[in-house]
Amino acid sequence: MNLDFSFLTGEFLRAFIAKGFIFSIQLTLVAMVGGILLGTVLALMRLSSHRWLSAPAAAYVNLLRSIPLVMVILWFFLLVPLLTGPISAELSAFITFTLFEAAYYAEIMRAGVQSVPKGQTYAAFALGMNYRQAMALVVLPQAFRNMLPVLLTQTIILFQDTSLVYAIGAYDLLKGFEVAGRNFNRPVETYLLAAGLYFVICFSLSMLVRRLQRRIQIIR
Repeated sequence: MNLDFSFLTGEFLRAFIAKGFIFSIQLTLVAMVGGILLGTVLALMRLSSHRWLSAPAAAYVNLLRSIPLVMVILWFFLLVPLLTGPISAELSAFITFTLFEAAYYAEIMRAGVQSVPKGQTYAAFALGMNYRQAMALVVLPQAFRNMLPVLLTQTIILFQDTSLVYAIGAYDLLKGFEVAGRNFNRPVETYLLAAGLYFVICFSLSMLVRRLQRRIQIIR
């Protein structure tokens, strides 16, 4: 079989790839920010001594971490509109990914909070801070710094997972290559290009995370 990449032009990138790439980046950023915010709340709930806070958070985290993401995407897209009315594939993807990734970010942040020596909390109390102030001003900033490489690594995995929105017809980066493959009758070449682009992006980001991790270790 002869591979032919003659279709790989600027027009090809603008017509088929740019739209999907932009959506994949947007989905990654929205799910990352929303997931970290919600995940931090869930982490604090799991660490609470109050059962009525820790039990629901633990149930949420354990449930979503035990279900394949593609199934959650399909369930949300097919079942939620029965209650709320029609919802676009793109909006469904934004909500689903944020809720799903929050479960993973929650465990990362929980580990981060637990990695901060308890003496830091006691010192904050000694300065007159209450629990909320100690968490917001002392513990969480240190936990976030400690877990930053892991948070970014999870975000790289999140970017890879955005390709699963094909299940509901959203136009992401992989969908762009798929459509191009059909239009040019070159599916093998376009899927090879997609794999290469995902590799370059994810490998480059992984190298940046490793450099960041080394710098954090030096600061410590």
